[in-house]
Amino acid sequence: MAEPYLKESSTSTELQHEVGRLNQRLDFIAAKLEKAKIKDIIENYTNPKRLILSNFMAGLSRGLGLSIGTFIVLGLLGWILSLFVNLPMIGDYIKELQDYIQLQP
Repeated sequence: MAEPYLKESSTSTELQHEVGRLNQRLDFIAAKLEKAKIKDIIENYTNPKRLILSNFMAGLSRGLGLSIGTFIVLGLLGWILSLFVNLPMIGDYIKELQDYIQLQP
């Protein structure tokens, strides 16, 4: 009669051990999901107003960045071209281009 009790006890211990391991695993998964901010992502995509505002701000930022970047690149290009005004063949063409740009209102 002692044997069934021992089997139950070892089974119970194994189950407790298994439940403990599952709890640790669930805690690990919960921590990873919290770190990944899945909740925030889901809230963003389920709220249409928030999604529209987020996309609008992203588009506005991209447009502004593109405009500023273009301004800087064209400014540098113009400055570099102005260094070549003294060259014989290229200088004449660039000089005409500069005169044309300065005449524009």
